[in-house]
Amino acid sequence: MGMKVYESVYRSIKEKISDEKHYIIVETNSRRGDSIMRKKGLPKPTGEYAVGTFTYTVKDDRKEIMRQGGMRSVAARVYYPVLRESVKGLTKAVALSDNMLKGFKDTFKVGPDFRKNPESNLTECYLNANRIPGKKFPLIMFNHAYSSYREGNCCLCTELASNGYVVISVDHSHESVCSEFDDGTVLFFDKTIKKKMYEAMIGGIITMIKLVRAKGSDEELAQKFDEAQRKYCKFMMERLPEWIKDNEAALEYAKKELSDMIDFAKGVGVSGHSMGGDTAYALCARNEDFVCGINLDGALFGDYTNDILRRPFMQVSCKNNENVVNRVYIRHTEPVYKVLFRDMTHIGFADVIKYILPIKLLVGKLDADVLHENLCKCHLEFFDTYLKKLKDTPELKSNDDVKVSVYEADMSEEK
Repeated sequence: MGMKVYESVYRSIKEKISDEKHYIIVETNSRRGDSIMRKKGLPKPTGEYAVGTFTYTVKDDRKEIMRQGGMRSVAARVYYPVLRESVKGLTKAVALSDNMLKGFKDTFKVGPDFRKNPESNLTECYLNANRIPGKKFPLIMFNHAYSSYREGNCCLCTELASNGYVVISVDHSHESVCSEFDDGTVLFFDKTIKKKMYEAMIGGIITMIKLVRAKGSDEELAQKFDEAQRKYCKFMMERLPEWIKDNEAALEYAKKELSDMIDFAKGVGVSGHSMGGDTAYALCARNEDFVCGINLDGALFGDYTNDILRRPFMQVSCKNNENVVNRVYIRHTEPVYKVLFRDMTHIGFADVIKYILPIKLLVGKLDADVLHENLCKCHLEFFDTYLKKLKDTPELKSNDDVKVSVYEADMSEEK
């Protein structure tokens, strides 16, 4: 659920409120959310394929710098296209495992209650479904938001897989609400991180609020954000390289072990929410494997002083966070698409949360199905163009819910 101003203010307020009634209200809303989810359910994929899923772990990839003396392992979930007839009788994956639900509630003090109707926790992807023999699909890597979780955007990942993509969603341990590894190990969110996000907390939040309201050119606003993050967000800047390494570890595993189902010939696409979107931008700017990417409302924490974006890119934002992503629109040699969602908040871009906790203050007023439809269209049009190369340009137009703009290259390739 990310590192944006909205979330930081929301968390800081929530942590300071000791009135028990506040939490009763939120929990009442979360139970109401479960009721709504029972009526509507998670969205069904619209593509020609059914969707299978499994997990893998890259064990002891490197030294863990979050905690001294340990090794960092990387957990990932794969969503992949399968034949519809092959999933009959198979078990559907859950949206929130018991461990994930515990981590979610421990971190945010809210969460859905699936006990009365466990089916409301089922996704539209099937555990360990048979792969299609001799069939390979292009790969999209996905990264969750800071203090979110690996399956937080499973609705989007499932829709992409149903339309002929393999999607690998990468977990970032200690920084997700819960990390589940294939050997049974479970790690929950490191709550000591909260104090490190902004140093000092009050000064950082006030500065970011002012930045949200600031006026200026993309260059001027990008500079203001850089000044703010260098002063208050050094920890977040330092975490970006580690998130990049998590992706590289997960991708290296896929190249070695999943080449029978993944077509690497045209490169790799990448998307992500919040810090995961920031990671998508960094991978497109710095790693040759990645040929196009999408950032879902992610502030660009990190030192990008010398980076030039040489890949097509899409920036998806809500109104509150327009001024923390301006760097995307400068120093690029390929088109950059801006998609601004109306009536949305930062957290709402985690689609599972949008469905199971429909608290408007938390996830925005935009209907969950409307968000899902538009968000999936953005991804499919973009990746069908720049990864599958089925068309010359994405067919995207503004409507009542989104405003679409295109920034043509502002630098030549020679630079």
